[in-house]
Amino acid sequence: MATSRSRRFKDDVFEQFTRIGKAVASPKRLELLDILCQGPRTVDVLAGHAGLSLANASQHLQVLRTARLIEAEKSGLFVTYRLADGVEGFYLDLRRLAEARLAEVEATTRAYLEERGAMESVDSDALLQRALSGDVTVLDVRPPEEYRAGHLPNARSVPLSELRSRLGELPKDREVVAYCRGPYCVLAIEAVRVLREEGYTAVRLESGPPDWRAAGVPVEASS
Repeated sequence: MATSRSRRFKDDVFEQFTRIGKAVASPKRLELLDILCQGPRTVDVLAGHAGLSLANASQHLQVLRTARLIEAEKSGLFVTYRLADGVEGFYLDLRRLAEARLAEVEATTRAYLEERGAMESVDSDALLQRALSGDVTVLDVRPPEEYRAGHLPNARSVPLSELRSRLGELPKDREVVAYCRGPYCVLAIEAVRVLREEGYTAVRLESGPPDWRAAGVPVEASS
């Protein structure tokens, strides 16, 4: 009897663990978690960033919510989703494990970067020191709400969609460092391409706010 109870106990516990695995067994649901690492978002914003219809985004979010990976808060007609406690660290660990164990991740990333033109990256610690000293212009090219949720000290909010129209704000005698959500966000890659075309010395910072928070790098929020 004791053996039977023990077996049932272990089966039940590991069955619960699989709820997490099943919830993240979708590229789109992982992308939604990646976006939510930047801060709380409504379903329409999440759908737009992830290239989903509202109906599909809602379905994916429901799966993540059932697995207790995200939480939802309703205000009037709008529902705002946010990561549950501890999920940002889980997502970063999952990403790093995939990077360490799956050579295809690096190969896919390298092929994309080579296609766009080799983009140098900048160490986040070195960037922070240079940004604080005023030696470089640091651009946050994410949407404004993501900048407000958390950004590097002294970074300017210049969303990619506004970059060309705001080039006059950027001095050409200083190097420009652009960043976005993290290593697999393409906004900073496009920003560097635009800046270089316009004669700026520009580089991309691969890491993003979730990486900085995990490493203890200062991240500021603004109203």
